[in-house]
Amino acid sequence: MDVGFIGLGAMGRAMAAQLVAAGHRVQVWNRSPEPVAELVAQGAVAADSLAEVFANEVVVSMLANDAAVAALLLDEELLAGASAVVHVNMATISTALAVRAAELYERHGIGYVAAPVLGRPEVAAAGNLNILAAGPEALLDRVAPVFAAVGRHTYRLGAEPQQANLAKISVNFMIFSAVESFAEAAALGESGGLAPADLLEVVTGTVFPGPIYAGYGGSIAADRYEPAGFPVALALKDVNLALEAGAANAVPLPLAGLLRDAYLDNLAHGEGALDSAALGRTARRRANLDGRTD
Repeated sequence: MDVGFIGLGAMGRAMAAQLVAAGHRVQVWNRSPEPVAELVAQGAVAADSLAEVFANEVVVSMLANDAAVAALLLDEELLAGASAVVHVNMATISTALAVRAAELYERHGIGYVAAPVLGRPEVAAAGNLNILAAGPEALLDRVAPVFAAVGRHTYRLGAEPQQANLAKISVNFMIFSAVESFAEAAALGESGGLAPADLLEVVTGTVFPGPIYAGYGGSIAADRYEPAGFPVALALKDVNLALEAGAANAVPLPLAGLLRDAYLDNLAHGEGALDSAALGRTARRRANLDGRTD
């Protein structure tokens, strides 16, 4: 399959490499040239423009946020000249932008599928992402080989692309809520002389086994937030997406408000590039654990 790939950050590079390894012809584009050269060395083809990318049968994009998607991929002139059959947007974007994108692509005769993913860059590099996909069934069937190359399981969540984005926003909201709960519990334990690592061992060995508490909790217990698998700045973006979706659907999300403020605390302390588990830093500051004398 001829695949054009846009957006070669940590996730995009790993996903594009999996497509190359699966035998697809992959043409790549990125605003900075270094990741393009890296993928070309692995067998991809460089694209000089977005128009070249949209000459492929399938276009896959993995951009950082709504602003990047809107600026690069919702261009009327670009879409008017495109011969692509379908665009698979694998970024985490707002439901409102997903609706707008689907309508615009339909107007230009191009299919549109939303397929955000669950997993960090190392999971993407192993081809083990979980894919949350939504769009017309025929289009999902057509791009199934793409999903098979980058993920271990695809969840089909409906015919409207925004349904996949809402699922991803909801899952991330639950992940960050779990991280905040362990951050607060670790601060409580530490205040009474309990080592966070000991609390983590109890939690993951009994009531909350699994990757979320083990992974994020391990970072909190070790006070280790670099290198960032998923930075604070992106986590805040996703929390804000949850709040926007809640407001649009009249669904109160009080925990999301707390998470937003906790991540804003990270940003205020210059921690936007740290891993999103840095909620542990915020919880320790609130408890004044570094300044206690008792």
